[in-house]
Amino acid sequence: MKSKSWLFTSESVSEGHPDKVCDRISDAVLDAFLAEEPHSRVACETLATTDHVTIAGEVRGPNSVLQRVEEIAREAIRDIGYEQTGFSWKTCSVANRLHEQSPDISMGVDEGEKGEEGAGDQGIMFGYACNETADLMPAPILISHRILRLMAEDRKSGAQPGFGPDAKSQVTLIYEDGAPVGVDTVVVSTQHAESMSGQDVRDAVEPYVLRALPEALGRPQRLIVNPTGRFVIGGPDGDAGLTGRKIIVDTYGGAAPHGGGAFSGKDPTKVDRSAAYMARYLAKNVVAAGLAAKCQIQLAYAIGVPEPVAVYVDTLGTGNADEAEIADILRGMVRLTPRGIRERLDLLRPIYARTSAYGHFGRTPDEDGGFSWERTDLAEELARAFGASVAAE
Repeated sequence: MKSKSWLFTSESVSEGHPDKVCDRISDAVLDAFLAEEPHSRVACETLATTDHVTIAGEVRGPNSVLQRVEEIAREAIRDIGYEQTGFSWKTCSVANRLHEQSPDISMGVDEGEKGEEGAGDQGIMFGYACNETADLMPAPILISHRILRLMAEDRKSGAQPGFGPDAKSQVTLIYEDGAPVGVDTVVVSTQHAESMSGQDVRDAVEPYVLRALPEALGRPQRLIVNPTGRFVIGGPDGDAGLTGRKIIVDTYGGAAPHGGGAFSGKDPTKVDRSAAYMARYLAKNVVAAGLAAKCQIQLAYAIGVPEPVAVYVDTLGTGNADEAEIADILRGMVRLTPRGIRERLDLLRPIYARTSAYGHFGRTPDEDGGFSWERTDLAEELARAFGASVAAE
């Protein structure tokens, strides 16, 4: 039997973390293709190290974008804030190794079964939602993201010039009877100006931690800042980065399973991305409809086959409706083919660079269609189907 009291920890990394630099470049390339041709196919991977970026992968889209890849990468690096010895948007070399998508892959995706395009790959995708927060997300990952976003906003505005782009956070919350009730430990490591002492960095970081924590949880019992004592050399100059290495940061902070597929640099025919967004959308609406306090949804696909081979709903012992019936009703409400997902969530827009840091989930839907998978527009219909009450707007 699970203890009634426990600790749970999640981490986040900033947009200047080496892996996130790569995610941002890959998604910026994707956005550029979609902006010119919404039906472009993109699978873009990026590597970053000291004063160098390599961009590789398979694409099918306008040649004009291929000719701008270096420019796109430099602009992404500049926006993140890297203009330092060892890694600068001005001086780093950029190697473009993008090439045409394999015809074997495109054939299965284009033709599929019954005239509808198939999934871009086999795989399993998970979506999750819970009522711990107003965003229906686990609290530790949301707080971890919030700390770093607040720090980045002030760094980029000039309000806190001592911070560098590279940073990490980690939040451990105290749970009792399934709900967060306090903060055990917060860890923040941030790149900083060489002139700042360890105490200077701690004094600068602490206000952001306190701003990010919900008042109801109180102050952390422990705050650990830059435990190695010094963090001047950061970003790809300090540690090589790769696209797709922060999949738990990108999703639920370890509070739910992950199918293993990364998101960044992939167009919506890749179900690693689009079906994970759909699974979150469905799980969030189940919780918003009041059908459960927690919901986990798994979707499974085969390459070239449009319909998912399996849909699994688990309310983790918190539900008030039959899980198999929920799955059946969801399949009747929303088409779960790649095309159905794309159309329902309007995924052919250049909306992806903004997802590359601070989480793909628990974000506010944008007017231009960004984070459309965070809407709860199915909740009322679901609630009516089961006679439940809508728990969230």
